[in-house]
Amino acid sequence: MGIRIWHQSFTVLQDLGAYDAALKAHFQRVARSDTEIVMHGMQPGTYRSNYPGEDIRHAGFQHLHSLQFLAAAVRAEDDGFDAYAISTLPDPGLREIRSLLRIPVVGYGESAMLTSCLLGSRFAVLVFINELTDLITDNARQYGLGERLVGVSDVGFRFTDVLSGFSDPAPLIERFHAAARAQIAAGAEVIIPGEAPLCVLLATHGISSVDGVPVLDSLSCWIKQAELLVDLKRTSGIERCQRGYFHEPPPRDRLREVLGFYQLDRLGQQGS
Repeated sequence: MGIRIWHQSFTVLQDLGAYDAALKAHFQRVARSDTEIVMHGMQPGTYRSNYPGEDIRHAGFQHLHSLQFLAAAVRAEDDGFDAYAISTLPDPGLREIRSLLRIPVVGYGESAMLTSCLLGSRFAVLVFINELTDLITDNARQYGLGERLVGVSDVGFRFTDVLSGFSDPAPLIERFHAAARAQIAAGAEVIIPGEAPLCVLLATHGISSVDGVPVLDSLSCWIKQAELLVDLKRTSGIERCQRGYFHEPPPRDRLREVLGFYQLDRLGQQGS
């Protein structure tokens, strides 16, 4: 029996042709043959340009935009998907979305950090949205991994550089190596390339280590963890905790009422 995963990006995918195509190819290569990853992005017009960073660098804007993730998650479960994947480093709304659904929910950042702990004692994250440094550091603490985080640092180039890198990767990869070596010198034993466009660019060009230190393919991490969680639920009946403030799903009829009151039900019908 196959698995269907709802992938949710923080970008408007149709605005990013090279990245969109690279994601599709990467998902096809990494996922099991019976796993279908259905790609979804933000609604057209969400941002002023094809670059989300100008908005999501602000905590308030990121929270407001994360409502699209919440609405999409409810729709994913309603549409029969087996898992929902927040495919962006900040993991917007991860805990809240898990509390609403019964299907497995994975986050790009959390999956990467958890996997890093299997590969080395301490990890570092390189980002091209420098303002996310505090948020990612706080997320690591929330996941119980603060002591294993060496640091979060600016990789030294920006979103537009990454998009250009899909056609001319060599200069960007050289700069990535330099930034990674700085974190390795500080004690990192695993490097997490922060935002998904950088991750898929490096993975596409076979960058899996720097000087013997693994460079994580964070996209593969959430794919494999989603597959694992679906398998555990199907074969052993194991699923996440259903008790407590952060875990107990609300009554479905009341969830629909609340979504309708805030007009998020309409939001969930768009942006595919």
